[in-house]
Amino acid sequence: MFYETARNDHGLPHDPFKSCVVPRPIGWITTIDAAGGLNLAPFSYFNACGDHPPQVMYAPSGPHAAEGGAKDSLHNVQETGEFVANLATWEQREAMRLSSSGVPSSVDEFALTGLETEPARLVRPPRVKGAPIHLECRLHKVIELLADDPGRFRNWLVLGEVVGVHIDDSIITDGRVDQSKFRPIARLGYADYTTVDSHFAMPFPD
Repeated sequence: MFYETARNDHGLPHDPFKSCVVPRPIGWITTIDAAGGLNLAPFSYFNACGDHPPQVMYAPSGPHAAEGGAKDSLHNVQETGEFVANLATWEQREAMRLSSSGVPSSVDEFALTGLETEPARLVRPPRVKGAPIHLECRLHKVIELLADDPGRFRNWLVLGEVVGVHIDDSIITDGRVDQSKFRPIARLGYADYTTVDSHFAMPFPD
């Protein structure tokens, strides 16, 4: 099959685009506003995008929040310039799902999900306690992307420099991070997810 994205004439019951670029890791982003209010939200538009220095991105895209402004994960990082990317695991899947609820800015997702925080070392937003990897980040740039209906829906890209990395010692095997030990969650599109349970090695060509 072929379809033009501008016409969206794929003829399927659901838009297949998000199921074509898979799997996408979940960046569980913690931010804080100027008054100290916390926000926690998962993003499947998330990934590493550089390593000298290490950098990550997440995309707080979608309709404007109910109160008429940008998503908290965008507003907060623009206001304070910091965030933490936590890696969600299989054991935390239900809390991750709940933290994606469309609730007002006044709602604390940590209280909503029953999760606890841990302090970061170099930035103000806290870490998600129990997550095996935390990336402390400082904002590099926010870029507004294309949007087919800017009055209703807007797309943003947040780029951050990773200034500190926490790795739980229990997931390190022979000096390497062992993904099969903490089973990170990844998005497959629709309501489908997967976890890393196995891996294989392919050496780079000479």
